[in-house]
Amino acid sequence: MTDSLDALLAGLVDYAGLFPPTALTMSDAVRAYGMYRSGPRASMLGRFVVPAQRLTEFAEAAAPLLVSGDPWRLSVLAEPADAVRLRAFDAEHAGRAVIETIETKATTVDAVSAAAVLGADRTTFVEFPLDADPAVFLAALAECGLLAKARTGGVVAGAIPSSAQVARFIGACARANVPFKATAGLHHPMRGEYRLTYDENSDYGTMFGFLNVFAAAVFARCGASDAEIAAILDERAAAALQFTDGALLWRHWRASSADVSLARASFATSFGSCSFAEPVDDLMTLGLL
Repeated sequence: MTDSLDALLAGLVDYAGLFPPTALTMSDAVRAYGMYRSGPRASMLGRFVVPAQRLTEFAEAAAPLLVSGDPWRLSVLAEPADAVRLRAFDAEHAGRAVIETIETKATTVDAVSAAAVLGADRTTFVEFPLDADPAVFLAALAECGLLAKARTGGVVAGAIPSSAQVARFIGACARANVPFKATAGLHHPMRGEYRLTYDENSDYGTMFGFLNVFAAAVFARCGASDAEIAAILDERAAAALQFTDGALLWRHWRASSADVSLARASFATSFGSCSFAEPVDDLMTLGLL
């Protein structure tokens, strides 16, 4: 693997096996995450995603695997009312599991400030509608010290936003210097038509590729316009994204491996996926791993 690809993939996938379309049981999701943590592609693995209401269930299922000094990293879907629950979990599981990030929603700008109670002592991502003006939401997030979250897909075609909407979101985040994460619909490396669920009779939809999204974010930090970001998001040829030792290349754009690392560390943080195996397998099929 080249150093630019390694930089792009490091800790990229937050494992959301509890959520559709996989929707595993807690015990199966915990077992899978434990296996991935010690597997050959562990460097790609991020946090375990769990709803706040299921933290007790998680703790019971994961208890045999939680070892003091090697804590599991969690991203918890929560609402402001869950703040006490989160503190109690932290106190009970210190050293064995750590809630690193919170994910919540705000459908209006006025609702953003309510999420600040969750972000007082930990990183909090706030999902807002992509059909809204991102600049307004991002200004409110920045004022409260919160980060952004974009929903990039779903189990029905209507849940997938347009390239223009995602490009506008990424570009606005870059200009506002607000880091973001993505969720949903990013199982595959490259843009294309894929089944929306694992049902053999599933409908197909045009889905974003995670290489597209995070390469677009890297180049957004390098100054790419929203139109250029959209073009990267729409790129379907894997060979058009070139990962070398030293740089990520797309058309006339070049980002050094250091630029990629910096963008991942401080801007485009991760994406949630109900599958970890599928992104890995697809990268192997493309000959990138």
